[in-house]
Amino acid sequence: MAAAALGVGPGVLVLQLLWALALLLCLVLSRAAGRARFSVVLVALGAAALSAALLLFPREDERPSTAAVHEIVDTFLISRFVLLAVMSLVLLGCLFLLLIYHLMEPIYAKPLSSS
Repeated sequence: MAAAALGVGPGVLVLQLLWALALLLCLVLSRAAGRARFSVVLVALGAAALSAALLLFPREDERPSTAAVHEIVDTFLISRFVLLAVMSLVLLGCLFLLLIYHLMEPIYAKPLSSS
């Protein structure tokens, strides 16, 4: 197995680098004038195709190792769901407040000037 950098393998780092460069190129091309602006779509599709190719063709052997199999147990499952529920409620509350205070703000008519 390859050495892990920053806690992830080299494949994840390659995918992050690929998408960071694609995002940077999309930002640069979005400022271009004329037909060059539409090449952002090609860059995004190219990055997606290259990502799919990198994900579909793994480098390591697909056979399981003969080492002892450890069962991974998520002990924080319930707390993660509680956190997800709280964050969802906060998001819904924020969207409701945005609706009330920003989107449904009354627009008052300007008084007619009498001459």
